[in-house]
Amino acid sequence: MKEPVEPLYPDDQIAEPQHNGRGALSNATSRYDDEKRIRTTDGWDIEDELPPLRTTLTKDATRTILARNTSPDIPFDRSINPYRGCEHGCIYCFARPTHAYLGLSPGLDFETKILFKPEAAALLTAELASPKYRCDVVAMGTNTDPYQPVERDLKITRQILRVLSDFNNPVGIVTKNHLITRDIDILGDMARRNLAEVFLSITTLDRDLARTMEPRASAPHRRLAAIRELSAAGIPVGVMTAPMIPGLNDHEMEAILDAAAAAGATRAGYTALRLPLEIKDLFEEWLRANRPDRAERVLSLVRQMRDGELYKAEFGTRMKGEGPIAQLLSQRFAASVKRLDLNRVRYRLDTMRFAVPAAARTALVDARRDARQMRLF
Repeated sequence: MKEPVEPLYPDDQIAEPQHNGRGALSNATSRYDDEKRIRTTDGWDIEDELPPLRTTLTKDATRTILARNTSPDIPFDRSINPYRGCEHGCIYCFARPTHAYLGLSPGLDFETKILFKPEAAALLTAELASPKYRCDVVAMGTNTDPYQPVERDLKITRQILRVLSDFNNPVGIVTKNHLITRDIDILGDMARRNLAEVFLSITTLDRDLARTMEPRASAPHRRLAAIRELSAAGIPVGVMTAPMIPGLNDHEMEAILDAAAAAGATRAGYTALRLPLEIKDLFEEWLRANRPDRAERVLSLVRQMRDGELYKAEFGTRMKGEGPIAQLLSQRFAASVKRLDLNRVRYRLDTMRFAVPAAARTALVDARRDARQMRLF
């Protein structure tokens, strides 16, 4: 594989993002490291800023592709993440701490050191073809975005969708990238079989806020355009106003829902800001640098939703918070959903169509035969 170049795609991205298009402002080592290191300079013999960070790609050697969860407040039990790390660089991303498991920083490393899974489609084929597999909706975009910029070249998500379509296995996708419209041919065909549903995550309609908070995600108007295109293609599409950050973007909730409904969204959801582990420090650092005039107020309001803490991880409240501010947010969301006639129909994706294609069944039989023969040596 040749040396990767920084995959900036102006057609999808906001022009001239600050901080060289990165969300995090620092790269402190993870919670598992004994030594703490940060990326900085003392200024000696350096006239300009540190050189811009380049995105690097590394093959992920994982041997499974379906991730399982048993969390009681998550409405799915299996998901696929084609990538680890996410170049979108959203400062609030709750997946950032997972980079610590790799010995990398949840800060700048998370958005510049991307691991990709080139064997994802083959691994998925093997898992779906197994007699032990029981069909249910596969979620994508629940950790890192399956349509982050490198997907334009690598096409791993597209390969996964082809496998799911071949097996008639339903999929639900959440993304911040207009790139999903590239796969309307597959998703539209799956939707006609009641096998696909998409949510666009829209955090703000403010281009300046989006430029710093979500530097390499598609611009807000491009996400609305994606809703419009997906809806026109007959693909069930919704909007996630997530995360809502009190004192920063929560005042936009109604406007986002209005714009999404006008574009064709028929469903909606929201979550409140979550700041587990390293994200607390990263978000506060970003907030004080980019919105210093309101930093103290935002942090205070977040604490009011988390019983005095910046984050509490209890199931049932971690997604929405608690207390008067969280209750008001919930009430505002419910009122808008009712006014806009959203969530009137809850799509039930079809799990009864699932079938192992003949080619996959034959390949599974051949693989087992080869494995038995190898054991003879």
